[in-house]
Amino acid sequence: MEKTPEKHTFKGKAACIAVGSELLGDAKLDLNSLEITRVLETYGFDVVEKRVIGDSIERIAASVRELLEGYEVVIVTGGLGPTADDVTREGVALALGRKLLFDAEVEGWLKERYERVGRTMPEIGRSMAMVVEGSEIIRNNAGSAPGILVQEDGRLLAVFPGVPWEMRSMIESHLKLKLEERCEGRIRRSRTLLMGGVVESEVEGRIRHLYGGFGRDNVTILASFGVLRLALTATGKETEVEAELDRMERAFREILGEDVAGVDIASLAKVIVPALISRDQTLATAESCTGGLVGGALTSVSGSSEVYMGGVVSYSNEVKEQMVGVPHDLLIEYGAVSEQVARAMAEGVRQRFSTDWGLGVTGIAGPSGGTDEKPVGLVHWAVAGPEGVVARHHIFPGDRDIVREWSVNVVLDLLRRQLIVGAK
Repeated sequence: MEKTPEKHTFKGKAACIAVGSELLGDAKLDLNSLEITRVLETYGFDVVEKRVIGDSIERIAASVRELLEGYEVVIVTGGLGPTADDVTREGVALALGRKLLFDAEVEGWLKERYERVGRTMPEIGRSMAMVVEGSEIIRNNAGSAPGILVQEDGRLLAVFPGVPWEMRSMIESHLKLKLEERCEGRIRRSRTLLMGGVVESEVEGRIRHLYGGFGRDNVTILASFGVLRLALTATGKETEVEAELDRMERAFREILGEDVAGVDIASLAKVIVPALISRDQTLATAESCTGGLVGGALTSVSGSSEVYMGGVVSYSNEVKEQMVGVPHDLLIEYGAVSEQVARAMAEGVRQRFSTDWGLGVTGIAGPSGGTDEKPVGLVHWAVAGPEGVVARHHIFPGDRDIVREWSVNVVLDLLRRQLIVGAK
C-alpha cells in the first residue's frame, strides 16, 4: 500500500497538527504534541510549528498541504475514529489529491478487535477501513482506528489516533523507525541549567555575548516565578552533541557562577534535600503567607523525611508567638510583615525543632491587606543556620498565587546559597 520512499535531503524541520474541535475550547488541552515533540527532538528534528484545528475537512486539508510544503516531517493526531466528526482521513486525502479506498484487510483487523472485547463491529466502524490511496496503514494494537503513513517527495506524513496510548503505541512501532532512517545518525539533545534568585532580563544581559558562538536558537531562557531555566541545545552525531553540550555548559557556568543551582534538576527543593542528606543536617520551616507551600515543596522530594523535621504555618500573630517564639514586642513594634519578624521566625523554628537550619517567610500576598508603607506583594524571608541569620525582602508583582510561588522559591534559593555556596 506504500509508495517507495523517494531519496531525500535531510532538512530536519517538523510540524505537528492536533485535530479536534474540543481542543479549541477550555475543557481539553493538546498534550499529544508535547510527547511527539520530545520524540522528534530525540532524532534531531526541530519542531518549528504546531497547530490546533477543528473538525473540518477543508481546514485539515489546507493545514496538511501547507505544512508539507515547508517541513520534512508532519505529524497529525486525532480525528481517525468512526463518528461523524472524525474527518481527518478525508482531510488528508484531499490534501494529497488521493482517493479514499475501502480495505478489506483493515476491516478484518477491526472486526477482530471488536470480537476480542465481546462486541460486534457497528456499521459506522467500517468507516475506519477507508484508507488513503497509496499510504501505509498502521495496525492499531492498542485500540481500533488505524494510523496512516505517507512518504512522498522526501516528506513524511504520519497520522495517529488522538487517544494518547494508541498514538504512543504507533510511535513506538512505526514512527521511531521512520525517523531513524531519516535522521542519518543525527540526534538533538538539551541540557537545562536551573537558577534561582535571578530574573530573565538580568541573565539575558550577562549571557547574550555567548549567543554568537553557540547559535541563538540553541539557547532558550524559560522564566518562572523565582526560578529560571536555561535550556542549552545541540544537534549532531551523539559524540559531537555531548561534547558541544559540555562546552556550552562550561561557558555559561563561567558567566553565571553560583546562580546555577543544578543541571537537569526539576526544582530547588531537589537540590536542597540531597545537599542536607549529604551533610547530615536538618531543617524546619515557619511560614505565614505561603501557608505550608515551602514544606510541601520539600516533602515532594524523595528522602526528605531524613532531613525535614517539620514546619509551622504561623499565620496569626498568636501562633507566631506561641508556636515559633516570635517576641510579642517585635510584632507590636515592626508588624508581622517585617525583617525582624522573618528573622525571629527562622531562628525560632530552628530552636523549637532543634534543627541545623530554619526558614521563615512572612508577607502580604494580596489582593487586600496592603498599605503605602507595606504594599501588596511585600515579602520578607530569612534563613537561620549555624553561622547566624540572613534575611532578604522584595515587593513581588502578580496576584496572590504568583506572590506565594515567588516566596517559596526565593526562600529555598536563599537556603541553597547559605547551605551550598555560603553566600551572605
